[in-house]
Amino acid sequence: MTSPTSVATAAAPAVATPASPKKAVAAAFAGAFIEWYDFYLYGIAAALVFPRIFFPESDPTVALLMSFGSFAAGFLMRPLGAIVFGHFGDKLGRKKMLIMTVLIIGICTFVIGLLPGYEQLGVLSVVLLLLARLLQGFGIGGEFGGGSLVALENAPTGKRGLMGSFHQMGTPAGLLVSTGIFSLMQLLPEDDFFSWGWRVPFLLSGVFVLLAFVIRRSLPETPAFEADKDEVRSVPFFALIREGWKNLLLGIGARMADAVTYNIINVFAISFTTTYLGLPSTLILVGFTISAGVQMVLLPFFGSWSDRIGRRPIYLAGIAICGVGALFYFPILQLNQPLSTWLIIVALHAVGTGMMFSIQGAFFAEMFGTRMRYTGLGVVYQSSALIGGAPTPAIAVALTSVFLGSYWPAVIYLIAACVISAICVLLASENSKLDLSDTSAIVTNNSARKLARAAR
Repeated sequence: MTSPTSVATAAAPAVATPASPKKAVAAAFAGAFIEWYDFYLYGIAAALVFPRIFFPESDPTVALLMSFGSFAAGFLMRPLGAIVFGHFGDKLGRKKMLIMTVLIIGICTFVIGLLPGYEQLGVLSVVLLLLARLLQGFGIGGEFGGGSLVALENAPTGKRGLMGSFHQMGTPAGLLVSTGIFSLMQLLPEDDFFSWGWRVPFLLSGVFVLLAFVIRRSLPETPAFEADKDEVRSVPFFALIREGWKNLLLGIGARMADAVTYNIINVFAISFTTTYLGLPSTLILVGFTISAGVQMVLLPFFGSWSDRIGRRPIYLAGIAICGVGALFYFPILQLNQPLSTWLIIVALHAVGTGMMFSIQGAFFAEMFGTRMRYTGLGVVYQSSALIGGAPTPAIAVALTSVFLGSYWPAVIYLIAACVISAICVLLASENSKLDLSDTSAIVTNNSARKLARAAR
């Protein structure tokens, strides 16, 4: 006869050993840094370098649109990456996916830094650029879900917003480093910059990805995944569509404000100020470098605040700041005054998008049960990036061209995205006080809110 003690001893190995909060945060931060360093770097290069290197025979406006088209191409693969990596992350665990995604992203960025330009390879150079961008987007598609969950599912009770915000700090860190290095390279003579200087930030990604790999390889599986007793879905994505489609749509809509705001005030604004206002790109690049530093300080504050008062109030405040601030952004840029420009960038980026971005991992993860969470979090984030992020720079450039250099259509587009996001956040459930491993409680709370709305 087996004693209770021996049963408990035999069962012990099945219990996950949680990563220490510091180790979990370091692993999450490393992946987010790689993801966003590469993202911001490509966006800056798409505005300032790629039209000349890969599309030199086109009209300047057409070349810029084609360059932004390559920027958008990476977004096409993101939802697919979210589905594929989410599938295996929800069935097999988070750890292996975390290692694969960071390697794919970093290697593709490194390869872009080695690509010959149009003058050397002609159309083949464009094909190779697009291929690297598509593979990079596929890896990015799986990174956010896994990176967020390694922090969130290892978070101490009542600290999920704070832990999630540390993961999100990789974003301003990536912006800070990519923008800073790119700005330094722009100090080179023009011929040197376009010959080899622009490649240096891309090649550095190889160093960063090695560091991230070393940090992540020793992580244990998350306790929430190991402890969850919910049914393992054969295809988590299909289960998500069947059981969680409403939260999926609400999450995608909620993130539109963040995705559109950043791409209007940074990627589009860089090309607008240089093309239509004749101002140096460094005016905005320096502003976002400063803002990234400020945002890194603010993100943990916003995350901790959301642990106390809930996710929705913080998120809605960020939407309001972006929507109202958009009305003043371009008029202030026209003044060509560094201080006022940097202040408005800090207000919209560090504070406005920061209030949303700091808690997105926690807010969206809390919408789904454990066995659909990796897939749900990834699909929400990457689908919103495809819809709200990918086409935004090109749409804004096209609107500006059609309306004879006016920035107001782009501003109206941004405000409309903010309205959509605000409605979706108001309709979403507040699950910040629930245990992430308790899938039934999350489902019950989501259903109770839907019933309450129906009763009203």
